[in-house]
Amino acid sequence: MRRDDNCLYLNPADRAQLQALLTDRNTPRKVFWRAEIVLATADGCGTNEIMRRASTSKPTVWRWQGRYLDEGVDGLRRDKTRPSRVPPLPRETRLKVIAKTVQETPPNATHWSRALMAEAVGISPSSVGRIWAEAGLKPHLVRGFKVSNDPMFEEKVAEIVGLYLDPPERAVVLCVDEKSQIQALDRTQPGLPLKKGRALPRDKQGENPASIRMRILGRGGRA
Repeated sequence: MRRDDNCLYLNPADRAQLQALLTDRNTPRKVFWRAEIVLATADGCGTNEIMRRASTSKPTVWRWQGRYLDEGVDGLRRDKTRPSRVPPLPRETRLKVIAKTVQETPPNATHWSRALMAEAVGISPSSVGRIWAEAGLKPHLVRGFKVSNDPMFEEKVAEIVGLYLDPPERAVVLCVDEKSQIQALDRTQPGLPLKKGRALPRDKQGENPASIRMRILGRGGRA
């Protein structure tokens, strides 16, 4: 397969593939005229005639002639990947957006929005959205939990967590979670009897695992 001026010499297999592309109704339009350019060149047509047949420009004709010479018929079926015209954001900028999101709060607002963060960092709101999506950040969603007002809460937490981090030898830790079938001993917000239009509060106060463990130990049991 060689090219002399405007002449391409096709082998029978390539010519059959190109003609099949022209007769196939499912062939994309751009692939159709690429095959048409190569076949017309192989038939000895000049550049102007090829331009008229394919309704395209001279640089385009030369481009696909060269693409066929370099990659064959497969090169006509696909487009080359072009680099983005917008350069990627520097790593420092991405880290700055993530750090501000998790460590700072915008003035006069409860959480960051894409517009506020874009203005603070100097990038586009869409870039902020992509950074948040890749990092799994959702500033508009706030997760929290209620901390007990027990004055010994810290000591009890340390005691229970210590059983998992540094358990005694041959120790068995029993963890009891609150279920719907377990009746709470007391409620921090009594809601009974129920009133019309008032939902039952889910805030329950039961015996904590540390107290259960201490009671078992006090009765001579093992924990």
